[in-house]
Amino acid sequence: MSRTVPPGEILDHDEIALLRRGLGEWGGPARPSRSLAVALGAEDPADLLEQCGRLRSALAADQPLAPLDWARVLFAVEIVFASDLQGSGVDWPTTTGYSDQETITALRVIQRKLGPVLRDVYGQSLSRNP
Repeated sequence: MSRTVPPGEILDHDEIALLRRGLGEWGGPARPSRSLAVALGAEDPADLLEQCGRLRSALAADQPLAPLDWARVLFAVEIVFASDLQGSGVDWPTTTGYSDQETITALRVIQRKLGPVLRDVYGQSLSRNP
């Protein structure tokens, strides 16, 4: 499935809300390095913040996302949730209102649902200039 897919076609409202909240963490407690921003498909931390805003808006508006953008959304949320060095880490429950357990459970569900969409981008660079 290498077509663009609207969020509401594969995820429920709560899953979309979690992804949107996770992307928003990059503008809060997260502290991404330039190399992490590039790995997440941005040019630098400022561009990562801009891209996360674009993706949050697309999720809210149920705009179709290309597989590479879905990969960027998922990877950005996985990192911001788990990493205490560059993401929200241990502050996640406080800053988002989501417990670690409910987040892990939801991310596993989201990963499974996005599997068919991400099939062609597994192992690929998320950078615009690989």
